Amino acid sequence: MKKNFDLGILISRIAIGIPMLIYGISKLYFGIDFIKKLLAEKEMPTFIAYGVYIGEVVAPVLLIAGIRSRIAGLIFSFNCLTAILLVQSGNINKMNEFGGWALELLFIYMVVGLSFYFSGAGKYALSTNNRWD
Repeated sequence: MKKNFDLGILISRIAIGIPMLIYGISKLYFGIDFIKKLLAEKEMPTFIAYGVYIGEVVAPVLLIAGIRSRIAGLIFSFNCLTAILLVQSGNINKMNEFGGWALELLFIYMVVGLSFYFSGAGKYALSTNNRWD
């Protein structure tokens, strides 16, 4: 069977982008007050919370569409790292109820986002000629 790396990248972009976009849509609908509260508790500026819209709405849309996928993947990964540090840092050394790592999903999102930084969107993308594609 012939390998089709571009199709594999497209499937990965969709598989990672859609679930994260749903998190972002939830935050558009319900707000980000809990993130602002977390930042305030850590004595950080609360305006940083608005970055979640870039990481969970803009970046996933760009990844799904294949527009500036390399920079979108980097932003996506940074968003996941921020979530780990702000919300999930207590789970770094914990297992979930099924015996897996408590941070596995966020870690997978972060690493796959980083892989898009290195691979780009592939040829099945709306934009393929920019250095950030």
